[in-house]
Amino acid sequence: MRRTALTAALVLAPSLAFAHPGLPGHAHDLTTGFLHPLGGLDHILAMIAVGLFAAQLGGRALWLVPASFVTVMGAAGLAGMSGIALPMTETGIALSVIVLGAAVALRASMPVAAAMALVGFFAIFHGYAHGVETPETASGLSYSLGFVAATALLHGLGIGLGLALGQLDGAFGRNLVRIAGSVAAVIGVVMLAGAV
Repeated sequence: MRRTALTAALVLAPSLAFAHPGLPGHAHDLTTGFLHPLGGLDHILAMIAVGLFAAQLGGRALWLVPASFVTVMGAAGLAGMSGIALPMTETGIALSVIVLGAAVALRASMPVAAAMALVGFFAIFHGYAHGVETPETASGLSYSLGFVAATALLHGLGIGLGLALGQLDGAFGRNLVRIAGSVAAVIGVVMLAGAV
């Protein structure tokens, strides 16, 4: 777990170091992109749930599941920036919170490829939303790097929490993670009601 957290910190440190207004290039766009996923509870819950889900699955899923989300999200973000239409985006985002929260709550066990496909499907909606909401004056690349870094950070937080809670007195830690998943799923239901 410490290696995962350290690796995430080292990977994200260079981009965060340049995420201050007044620095050369498109640092402001990077900051705006980084803050975008952190401004919505739906994105935060889904991203942390992806990390918790990956931690529950363990093994190669620890990096393959979040990596598939980030990859598909980046491609969908480009589609959103290009003006391609995706219907029912908010519904898809709310459903992602429900399904990913439920997967954590139920400790869903599935092959890594199936988990990658599941999170990848929902990454389409999150990435598209980020892409569509790119400010017109922003550099698409810098903005995208920002929201990808924030997403990876939230995934890492979920993985770290999942692994740390898994180290607690066996069932106690697992039950805390399941409760967190249940709460996320319930919040997702409320979000879905508002999106419909």
